[in-house]
Amino acid sequence: MRYQGLTDFLKTGTAALTKGPVAMIFVEDLVAVDSTITHHQNAGFAEVLLFAPDALELPEALEQTLHRIPYDLSREGALEHAVNTIIEAAPGIWLYYGFNAEYLFHPFCETRSIGELLAFQNEERRDAVLAYVVDLYADDLGQHPDAVSLDHALMDKSGYYALGRMDEQGEPRERQLDFFGGLRWRFEEHIPAARRKIDRIALFRAKKGLRLRPNHTFNDEEYNTFACPWHNNITVAIASFRTAKALKSNAGSTFDIPTFKWHNSVEFDWTSKQLLDLGLMEPGQWF
Repeated sequence: MRYQGLTDFLKTGTAALTKGPVAMIFVEDLVAVDSTITHHQNAGFAEVLLFAPDALELPEALEQTLHRIPYDLSREGALEHAVNTIIEAAPGIWLYYGFNAEYLFHPFCETRSIGELLAFQNEERRDAVLAYVVDLYADDLGQHPDAVSLDHALMDKSGYYALGRMDEQGEPRERQLDFFGGLRWRFEEHIPAARRKIDRIALFRAKKGLRLRPNHTFNDEEYNTFACPWHNNITVAIASFRTAKALKSNAGSTFDIPTFKWHNSVEFDWTSKQLLDLGLMEPGQWF
C-alpha cells in the first residue's frame, strides 16, 4: 500500500504496527532496493515499511506486499525523526531499521526466522540486539562502478576491533563498546570520525519515550549494551554495500580508490555460518 507521507501512514496504516517484527527500510538511492525488500521479507518480518523517494519504481506485485511511505532522507535528522515517530506509534513491537543494499543476517537464519530469534530474546529479558555492519564491495569496480554486486561481493575477513565507550565523565560505560573495521577503518581518511563506528542497535523493542540518537544509539543506555550482566547474548550482522557506495559516489574519494580488494578480502557467501566463523556475530546462549 502507498501512502501520501508519514503523517498519512500514522492516520491510516498503523494496523501494520500491531504485530511484529516490523522492518523499516530507508531508501537512499535506487540501488538494490528490490533485493533488500525481498531479503527481509524472507527473513520473517511480518511487515515492511519502505521509506522511499517518489522516483523509485518497484514491480507492482512487490509493492503490494509492503507499506510505502514517501520520504526525503536528505534532511538533517530525517532518519531519527522517522524511527522515533514509528517507535511512539508501536510500543511493545520489535522493530528493525536499515537502508537499501543492506541485508540483515542472524545466527542460523537459514533455518530459523527472525521471529524465533526475538522470541528467545524475550525470554532473555533483552529489549535490543546489537548488530555489526559488515561492509560488502564489488570485486571489480570497473565492471561495477557503484561498488555493488550481489553475485561478486567481497568482505574483509579481519581488521575488526573494539574500544571502550566512555560516558560524559570519561568513565567506561558498562557492557558498551565502540566497534570499528571494514572500509570505514581502511579508508578512514575519507570518513568523518563520528561515522567510523560499525555497531548499530538495529533490532529493538519499541517503548514510549525511547529515542534513537544520531550516532545509532538510544537514550536508554541498557539498549546500547552488547550483553546482559550474566552471559553473552545474541548479536547479528548487517551485510552492507552502503559505505562502498558512498566512497565511490563521493568525488572526494572515488578517484583515490581504484579497488577495495586487499590481502584480507574474501568472497561473501551469503550465509550466517561464514559470519559466525569470522566472529562477526554470535548465538549467545541460543543453540
